[in-house]
Amino acid sequence: MAMVVAQHRESSSSGSIDKHLDSGKYVRYTAEQVEALERVYAECPKPSSLRRQQLIRECPILSNIEPKQIKVWFQNRRCREKQRKEASRLQTVNRKLTAMNKLLMEENDRLQKQVSQLVCENGFMRQQLHTPSATTTDASCDSVVTTPQHTLRDASNPAGLLSIAEETLTEFLSKATGTAVDWVQMPGMKPGPDSVGIFAISQSCSGVAARACGLVSLEPTKIAEILKDRPSWFRDCRSLEVFTMFPAGNGGTIELVYTQTYAPTTLAPARDFWTLRYTTSLENGSLVVCERSLSGSGTGPNPAAAAQFVRAETLPSGYLIRPCEGGGSIIHIVDHLNLEAWSVPEVLRPLYESSKVVAQKMTIAALRYIRQIAQETSGEVVYGLGRQPAVLRTFSQRLSRGFNDAVNGFNDDGWTVLNCDGAEDVIIAVNSTKNLSGTSNPASSLTFLGGILCAKASMLLQNVPPAVLVRFLREHRSEWADFNVDAYSAASLKAGTYAYPGMRPTRFTGSQIIMPLGHTIEHEEMLEVIRLEGHSLAQEDAFVSRDIHLLQICSGIDENAVGACSELVFAPIDEMFPDDAPLVPSGFRIIPLDSKPGDKKDAVATNRTLDLTSGFEVGPATTAGADASSSQNTRSVLTIAFQFPFDSSLQDNVAVMARQYVRSVISSVQRVAMAISPSGINPSIGAKLSPGSPEAVTLAHWICQSYSYYLGSDLLRSDSLVGDMMLKQLWHHQDAILCCSLKSLPVFIFANQAGLDMLETTLVALQDITLDKIFDEAGRKALCTDFAKLMEQGFAYLPAGICMSTMGRHVSYDQAIAWKVLTGEDNTVHCLAFSFINWSFV
Repeated sequence: MAMVVAQHRESSSSGSIDKHLDSGKYVRYTAEQVEALERVYAECPKPSSLRRQQLIRECPILSNIEPKQIKVWFQNRRCREKQRKEASRLQTVNRKLTAMNKLLMEENDRLQKQVSQLVCENGFMRQQLHTPSATTTDASCDSVVTTPQHTLRDASNPAGLLSIAEETLTEFLSKATGTAVDWVQMPGMKPGPDSVGIFAISQSCSGVAARACGLVSLEPTKIAEILKDRPSWFRDCRSLEVFTMFPAGNGGTIELVYTQTYAPTTLAPARDFWTLRYTTSLENGSLVVCERSLSGSGTGPNPAAAAQFVRAETLPSGYLIRPCEGGGSIIHIVDHLNLEAWSVPEVLRPLYESSKVVAQKMTIAALRYIRQIAQETSGEVVYGLGRQPAVLRTFSQRLSRGFNDAVNGFNDDGWTVLNCDGAEDVIIAVNSTKNLSGTSNPASSLTFLGGILCAKASMLLQNVPPAVLVRFLREHRSEWADFNVDAYSAASLKAGTYAYPGMRPTRFTGSQIIMPLGHTIEHEEMLEVIRLEGHSLAQEDAFVSRDIHLLQICSGIDENAVGACSELVFAPIDEMFPDDAPLVPSGFRIIPLDSKPGDKKDAVATNRTLDLTSGFEVGPATTAGADASSSQNTRSVLTIAFQFPFDSSLQDNVAVMARQYVRSVISSVQRVAMAISPSGINPSIGAKLSPGSPEAVTLAHWICQSYSYYLGSDLLRSDSLVGDMMLKQLWHHQDAILCCSLKSLPVFIFANQAGLDMLETTLVALQDITLDKIFDEAGRKALCTDFAKLMEQGFAYLPAGICMSTMGRHVSYDQAIAWKVLTGEDNTVHCLAFSFINWSFV
């Protein structure tokens, strides 16, 4: 009887379990079942229904679980994994915010100390003014307001090096975290959640100085290793050699370092440094690398080569790297230099007396490079065309180094200057020993029978924004480049045959395709491959493609970056170029010069700019005029260097070609610079460029008024907008709005920001684009069909279609509206307007 009751209870219990499973409620899994499910989850986190059924059949321990329960388990498992990742991400963000908060609190404390010091100095100066007798008897106040001068130390006595190192450490720390230097915020670099770090420049001290601090997700030892390898991240560093290294006795090391840096232009000599570098750890666990100049004859391995350099001075500078809880580091960087500005022409001295330039080239560049390495290490960087980030960085460094070598032309690299033709506007230099490997692999090297010839020149530009000029040169290569010269350089590298340009005439089709390879984290530098499409004009190979490929870096295209250098450097390559492909770089460098304080007084205050951008100044007319006068007083130095491989038998021919070509490029750049420059130099220039064109505000009014007249609705959201407000809203309208002239070959005369983005062009280059170039065949047919209707009734609706940007990319749009733009006075037709609705790149 007991056995029967037991069997009945077991049967009831089994039935209740089955009923529980069927109801889809919670199931308690055994450890063996969880292990089996985890194995499947590791292979496939989201198995299909068939896979779940197969799992039940193959695993007997899961046979009593329904497929629906298996599905629920995987859903919960994915949810837990997502929650775990999100929790990990939030913990990482919290650690970063905690570290940044600590950094900002320390910066706040430093600023408060600086304010207190200034208040004391101010009170002391007031006291001195009220008691004149004290100023004649006590000169101690001089030490309060003057910055102590760091004299060069003699390194001839090794016993004194440790005391020099400790003194350097103390002075560096007083600059990095103290008030030894009066730091002010770097213009245009406001700290915020998206900022790389906190940047400052010196306001009044000997030499030029810059400071940066930020948070990086790398360990201190790794950061110190990267920063000490200065040629890897400082593009102007030619070489760095450690001549002596010995322990300091306190766990640190002292090194005697000789460093050579490139000159940025052909108008000034390069700089070198003989320094003591001290690496040590502090009691709080921070790692410090500090450096300062020494006196003595530290000239490197080749004293004769060092004669080409001007010895500059490094005042106590360096890196303070503090570990953070949970990983990562806080970095403080200080660069304090005396670049001996007396040794350069007066027009270039602002370049050597600007803390902003030092900040952009060294301090900010160092922190950005560390951040870049950190992101690559964490796997956040997207590779370009299958290339590893380290390979892309090497390409950029080789292009920059090759261009710097060409600009400087050092004798120990094998460069010799040829006799100029008397004008001396273009310098011709020859390197007969140039080996273009760029790597340690001799199989990839390419040594030319004659060598490399370089034609280079520098010139002063007035009132030309460097970023705008470089963007134009990048996007409109056909405006200044000769395709046959590019073809000659490419053929010399590809086949090893040397043909004088013109022996195989080639026609450039005008198509330039830019293929991005990679970019830095803030897009301040882009690496890309350029394809120039061309076809031979010779009859025997008329159908053979003559496409040319260039590897190119472009930097400094942000107009808001103060003190940043703008560069466009390129080199011909094969279509499938290997990682160690030989490179012969050429290109442009534009360096802004700080305006002198008295220059603004000489600026022309009364001028008119007919460019649309003149209407975007915020504030009354007086403010806009003041801004215009200051912007029309900017100066910059343009350096051009082009390199050409040559055979020894053709050296004279190539030299003549190179000189003529660089002169033609200079003329083209001057023409472009004149077009994009404000009309402050010659107010009549602006009127000659676009005769009869209305001012920006007036044109915006005509566009909106004509749209309302013909289509019966308002183009903008509010019909009460007038003047600048109407222009600004039109400029930021989400649809691409363009205007073209009424000529036999219509060209565009205006586009809002969306229109420029759609065409991938600028306001200056817009006037070179004709209406028929942006439409495909179907779009041109639709326009021709509706053109008569447009001119008769004043507007027309064009169907959805595809148009083409200046970079060759296809753009789709849902609808296009065309209407006539009437002048406000006599209602004559001024131009045609087009609005492309819901456009996007295909």
